[in-house]
Amino acid sequence: MAKRLDVFPHPLLLLSLLLLLAGRGAHGRLISTSAAADEEDQLISDGVALGSAARSDPFLLLRRSAGYSRLFSAEECEQTYGFLPCTTTVVGNLFLALAYGFLMFKAATYLSTGSEMLLEILGPGIVGGLFLPILGALPDAMLILVSGLSGSKETAQNQVLIGMGLLAGSTVMLLTLLWGSCVVVGKCDLSENSTSIDSQDTKSFSLFGSGVSTDLQTSYAARIMAISIVPFIIVQLPKIFKFPSGQRLAVLFALVASVALVLSYCLYQIFQPWIQRRRLAYAKHKHVISGILRHAQMQSLGRLLDDNGNANEGVIRKLFHRLDLNSDGKISSHELRALIIGIQFEEIDLDRDDAVNKVMLEFDTSRNACIEEDEFVGGIKQWLNEAKRTVVTSGAYSKKFLHDFHMKTKEEHNMLIDKSDEVVENINNPTWICFKAVLLLLLGTVIAAVFADPLVDAVDNFSLATNIPSFFISFIAMPLATNSSEAVSAIIFASRKKQRTSSLTFSEIYGGVTMNNTLCLAVFLALVYLRHLTWDFSAEVLIILVVCIVMGLFTSFRTTFPLWTCSIAYLLYPLSLVLVYVLDFVFGWS
Repeated sequence: MAKRLDVFPHPLLLLSLLLLLAGRGAHGRLISTSAAADEEDQLISDGVALGSAARSDPFLLLRRSAGYSRLFSAEECEQTYGFLPCTTTVVGNLFLALAYGFLMFKAATYLSTGSEMLLEILGPGIVGGLFLPILGALPDAMLILVSGLSGSKETAQNQVLIGMGLLAGSTVMLLTLLWGSCVVVGKCDLSENSTSIDSQDTKSFSLFGSGVSTDLQTSYAARIMAISIVPFIIVQLPKIFKFPSGQRLAVLFALVASVALVLSYCLYQIFQPWIQRRRLAYAKHKHVISGILRHAQMQSLGRLLDDNGNANEGVIRKLFHRLDLNSDGKISSHELRALIIGIQFEEIDLDRDDAVNKVMLEFDTSRNACIEEDEFVGGIKQWLNEAKRTVVTSGAYSKKFLHDFHMKTKEEHNMLIDKSDEVVENINNPTWICFKAVLLLLLGTVIAAVFADPLVDAVDNFSLATNIPSFFISFIAMPLATNSSEAVSAIIFASRKKQRTSSLTFSEIYGGVTMNNTLCLAVFLALVYLRHLTWDFSAEVLIILVVCIVMGLFTSFRTTFPLWTCSIAYLLYPLSLVLVYVLDFVFGWS
């Protein structure tokens, strides 16, 4: 039998490690009298002489360094709700900020998931236009609210800077880091007319030859986002015209304007739920793709994928010649329409003309109003890659693989059918899905409400312990907790490299910024007005205005963004931090 290895370290090694850790904070050791000791030093008797002569007895003086005390030595602190853990040390508050930040991330995830499920059941309408935008901004709004509610007026004035950091950080992160990343991830080759070619990315990182394209409605969303900065301008008017006595009135007017913009935006989404309808249109198109692939597989032309999962070009070319009814080497829109009619998509309410136009647009890269053989092969390969990303398979690709893809797309479509506010009947177990959605929304709301205050306290205490301004901590770190789930979802959607998915991705980014600039700002202004706090955030407001105006103008009047445009977004992020630092700590704006 092989000898068992002893996996436990030697006791002497453990003791040595403990001694090293224990001695890490000791600055020095000396024998001294009590008179030589500072008030902050800890005096320990040597145990030789006690009693009345204790004043002149030698002591072992342990003098701790200031850095050690700040990092590890805990002082008395106030527990949130009277029972949650608290600390005044750097390491302790860093841990608490990470823990509470993770809980806020989970709250945002639950709210996002519950919102999507509710949208599947109830459709766009009031749910997609009113409740979902509000729920998406709820974690940020909750953190901003608690930052100015707790404690005295002086405490609120100090902690409300965390709320402003979160407000500015979320807006700037969405329009810089996330926007630029979506351009990089979603880039495709640009055609001669400067529009992106779906799923074609052969020019690598060409700054001018690759990029993303969106539709015209996405530019409208960017314009709405640009309009949403109006309350920031209103609240800064007394500072601009040096009329300090009118600051409180300006806060009130800005609050009214914010609330009015929130209501207007929600009403616009209710009556023009185009973002939600895009999801439905994309699901329908995927179902058309799966139907054509399954139809080709069932025509006994051979397997479209070999055992290794690679496209079988011979079978694809056979399919092309089968569809080319007049044998002219091209598939016209009439021949493609005959195919779609022959498949009979009875499961969905399909606009056949729209389906033909979308397939032609996707396949006809030469834009000569017909699909040539090489274009057809390339298009089918892209569809097969889309199927492989959608359906997780193992082993050889078979007829079951395309059947599973077809059923998956059918399910996605059924979940997004627009039935206004009526329950969609063809979703399995709609009552259970609705119950689960409401449960997730409640859970996310409760977590956000309970742990928003402890997170703000942890960030404030970490700021005090490290002497780092709380604005910069909340500007950089807190948006990661409240917006990371939406950011990951946006990047995944952009990676599909389609104009439709890119349009949806950027529309949702602009929508998120709009809610930050209206709903979250309204909460912030209400705190300032009701608690009579001082409005002293000129530098912070300036970076929001700069980023929103630059990106708003840049995205409102164009629909194609070459790869070089991501550099503008990326540069705006560090520029924002530098601008606040210079204005606040060099020129003393605050």
